[in-house]
Parts: sequence; C-alpha cells; structure tokens
Amino acid sequence: MSITVDREKCSGCETCVSACPFTAIEMTMGKAVITEYCQACMACIAACPEGAIKEIPEVQEAQKPQEGKGVWIFAEQREGKVAPVAHELLGAGRILAGQLKTELSAILFGSTQDEAKELVKWGADKVYHCADPIFEKFNDEPYSKLLINLIRDYKPEIVLAGATPIGRSFIPRVAARLRTGLTADCTALEIEKDTGRLMQIRPAFGGNIMATILCPNNRPQIATVRPRVMKKGEYNPDKKGEIISVSAGNLHCRTKVIETVHDTSECRVNLQEADVIVAGGRGLGDAKGFNMLFELAETLNGTVAASRAAVDEGWIQYRHQVGQTGKTVCPKIYIACGISGAVQHLVGMQSSDIIIAINKNPEAPIFNVASYGIAGDLYEIVPMLIKKIKETKGN
Repeated sequence: MSITVDREKCSGCETCVSACPFTAIEMTMGKAVITEYCQACMACIAACPEGAIKEIPEVQEAQKPQEGKGVWIFAEQREGKVAPVAHELLGAGRILAGQLKTELSAILFGSTQDEAKELVKWGADKVYHCADPIFEKFNDEPYSKLLINLIRDYKPEIVLAGATPIGRSFIPRVAARLRTGLTADCTALEIEKDTGRLMQIRPAFGGNIMATILCPNNRPQIATVRPRVMKKGEYNPDKKGEIISVSAGNLHCRTKVIETVHDTSECRVNLQEADVIVAGGRGLGDAKGFNMLFELAETLNGTVAASRAAVDEGWIQYRHQVGQTGKTVCPKIYIACGISGAVQHLVGMQSSDIIIAINKNPEAPIFNVASYGIAGDLYEIVPMLIKKIKETKGN
C-alpha cells in the first residue's frame, strides 16, 4: 500500500508535516506532497483534519515466478576491495546457475572496474557495476534503491547476498520493496529437481532443526548466506565476461556516512581468517583446559575457538565462540577438543577442510563430520600432540 494526497481537499494546514515521524511530507505550492521517504505508517491519515490523505493499493506488482531468469550475487566491497564473501557466493551461485542452465551475474556498487573484472575471473558471466561516488561508503538508502531498480529492470530468478552487517542491513529492505520473500543466514542452497525452485536451508528453533524454506509465488528468490560456509568459486585468470556500467541516476539520501571507525582492539580474535583453529568445549571441564589449547594453537600458528557451552560457563570470552550464535569459520584444519557436536556448533564449522575430533565419548555426534577422530582423554592426547609437533618442528 502507499499514501497519496487529494490536492483538491488539502487546505495546506501543514498538520500532516508535523505528524509525520519520517519527515516524508513536504509542502509544494501550498499543498502537501508525499515523498519517497514515506514508510506508510499512516500517521498522517489520522492527523489530516480535511481527510485529504488516503491509502491506495500498491501500483508495483510482485515479479511472478515465470518472469525470473538468472542468478545474481551481490558483491559487497569495503574501502574499494571486494569482500571474500563475494567469492564464496560466486562459488555457490555457479552451482545453482549450472543446474538451472542460466547465467551468473554479480552486482558491484562502488570500487573500481579492475575489481569488477576480478569478479569475472572468480566465475561471474556478467558484472553490473556502478562506480558512482555515492557508493564509496555503505549507506542503506542508495544501495537498496539502485539494487531494487536493477532487479525490476532485469528480473533475476535468484538473488544472493552475504549475511554480513551490510547484507543484513539493506537486503531486507530490498525484499520488502519487491514484495518477495527473504531467507536469512542460509547455510546451504539447493535446487528442487522437479520445480527448479531454490531450496533455502538454515537452522531454526535454536538450531535444533534444519529448515528448508521455499518462495513459491514471487520472484526473485532472495537469500543471505553465512560467510565461510560456502566454498569459493574457482579462479580462472583467462575467463572472459561482460562488464555492464550502471548509472546511479538521481539517488536522494536523507543520511550521509561521515566516518567509518575500525576496531583496532589488540585482543580481537579473527577466527574467520584463521587457517588453523583449536576449539574447546564443555569436555575441557574447566577454564584451565584452555591454557593447553592455546599452547597447541601457538604450536600450529593457529588461534583458539570455543563452543557456546564453554562460553556460557565463563571459561573464555564470547569473541571466541563458533556456531549458530557465534562465528562461522572455514579453516584448513579445525581441531575440536571436548566438543560433543551439537547441530548449533556444527553449523559454524562443518565446512572446514579437515576436522579432527578428540572426545572420550566414541558416540559423540562430532565424529560424524570429522575427517579424523580420536576417542580418548583429551588431557592425555593433546599434550602428546603438542610434544610430537614440537619435536617435528625441531623445538
């Protein structure tokens, strides 16, 4: 629904202007005008003494399933550099596009044409690129408006974005404006064989089940994907593709990003970039057990993570937490010590290249996803492992 003003009835009293919480009403030639910033809260309808403001049906109809064609991924950039999650989305998008026998396209706002060309080498057939300065710093309004316009013009079947602070901020607005569905924080994506619909898979009910969500009636099918759960696309330096320059047009913004402040804390733990992670769970018994894990991680030039159970016990800070309510990681080696393997934790680490599980319970679920499993007392096994690694390294 949208809001309109009957100019014949409007007396120009400006009551609606002061009543609008979004400053979305302006006076033009003595009459009230609803601007594009209207959120349809309807406060102005109740406030208007003349009954001049009315609610009308939305003119823009939702895109129908038969109209959609192509897989799009939104390639977010930070300070001009494309974020790694874009390469992961291209990997997932390439699989989906192959099954649907359609094109894979990337959307890049800001950054340079060289970065757009790199997206082609990572798997995109086309890149829609807008280099307007308005996109140098992330702002919800211009990002959502231009992406909405592009989707309405080209009608893709599937749109994917990272479940990052940027993706979580503006993609819901895009889905709402397009009157289509959105599944957030997906950990897997598949194509339904008979219908070709996107099966959007994510944890639900506190991670106790894996829900498969469909958007059967409207298009595009939109999903945000957790970083580090999808494998990166294959990089091909010889791949050719099309770079399509897009104009920003006259995008109006009510806000302006003045400054971006980076977290420079020395104690920040960058689990998502680590190649080796040593993680501890409730099986450690107490906080002292993490001293042993820090030693093992240091020996392997890795970092330390934890399950939610260990964090809830107060044994280690939240910034180390891996799982549904923590970080999602994809290291080359993930060593799980005293972690049973609840689905909430597996969601955050099961895409690791090699998983080594150490647990005294041979029936622990963690062994179902482990590349190598050791059933035994971790307080005997980990010290032996540290000793052997140091001997091998010549320490």
